[in-house]
Amino acid sequence: MALTTQSVPVAQSQELGGGRVPGAEKAFHFDFQDTAGGAVEVQLEGTLTLFEASSLWAALRARFAAGTGDCVRLDLSKIEAVDGGAMALLVQTKWDLQTAGVRCELVGGNATVRSIVDLYEGDAGPTPRPPRGRFQWLSHIGEQTIIAVSELRVGLDFIGSMVLSFVGVLRKPHTGNWREVAPLMNRTGADAVPIVLLINFLIGFGMAFQAAVQLKQLGANIYVADLVGLSITRELGPLMTAIIVCGRSGAGFAAELGTMSVSGEIDALRTMGFGPLRFLVLPRMVALLLAMPVLTLLGDLVGVTGGMLAGVTNLDLTIVGYLHESARAVRAWDVFQGVIKGCVFGLGIGLVSCQQGLAASGGAEGVGRRTTSAVVTSVLTVIVIDVGFTMLFFELHL
Repeated sequence: MALTTQSVPVAQSQELGGGRVPGAEKAFHFDFQDTAGGAVEVQLEGTLTLFEASSLWAALRARFAAGTGDCVRLDLSKIEAVDGGAMALLVQTKWDLQTAGVRCELVGGNATVRSIVDLYEGDAGPTPRPPRGRFQWLSHIGEQTIIAVSELRVGLDFIGSMVLSFVGVLRKPHTGNWREVAPLMNRTGADAVPIVLLINFLIGFGMAFQAAVQLKQLGANIYVADLVGLSITRELGPLMTAIIVCGRSGAGFAAELGTMSVSGEIDALRTMGFGPLRFLVLPRMVALLLAMPVLTLLGDLVGVTGGMLAGVTNLDLTIVGYLHESARAVRAWDVFQGVIKGCVFGLGIGLVSCQQGLAASGGAEGVGRRTTSAVVTSVLTVIVIDVGFTMLFFELHL
């Protein structure tokens, strides 16, 4: 039995719900009816579209904001037609009321309307959000370990494929993309000379200044030449040069190949019969292999020069005396082992950066992730190779 009735005409649709649809046969409106049992019946009538559903949603939220009523029945028996957007919003309105503690249900409706209600799961209850569990650090470590092992397996597979491609190029040299080697050497070698010279000069200069304090106390000023010469040629020269190349050329290779991969250019090359390893990766590795020794030698030269400048200005040494002590302390093998390291560093940087670039997926975000991973992994690879060479030369007494 209805106790009170509130009718919302079409003229008031802009404020409380309802509205007129251009070209519709019957305008939409709804009535609020309070029953004896404390329930509120909302009788919907006409053609329900998304615009009217949004107005109805606002009216229901305003009506039940203060907790008036504990049961709402949305009567669809007089609805002639309803679109998908309106039904989705109507179901969301029902779920919002249920979440707020108000019982709400959709009743009535012809066969077409009920089919849309079933399609949008109007008779189902709201889906509760899953409880936020605790951070399982052990599980996270396991997942990251699995990912690392998977990446290692993919990297080893890439190295194997690269070896096969290299053997194929040796058998048929004309299949290699040799025309790209010179431009790539210019980009990775000549263009990197200024930053390599600056960094190695500052490293040698700073190292000599750090050693000056202790050497002055011992009266062994001249031995700064030994310290700087051996450190730069054996270790810091090739290592700092490789790190610079990682951040410069390695990141560039990964970004280029990653962009080609996500844009479908790699697949296009395969379709035309060009293997991406022979056509793209091999020239970059050859360019780094040829450019790294030259950059390493230049880095050694300016590093020793930086140490000499610090020795002359802070340790009262002469240029001739510094150069003579450097020539006495630094052997040809010291310089040569740095060059060997530089060559292997170049191969490692080329392999890692190209593999990360070819593995990129997922658009610009994927390219960014792989580029970052290429730089980090290349630096780690360079350091591991350097430690391996150091231990090998130590065991061989070289």
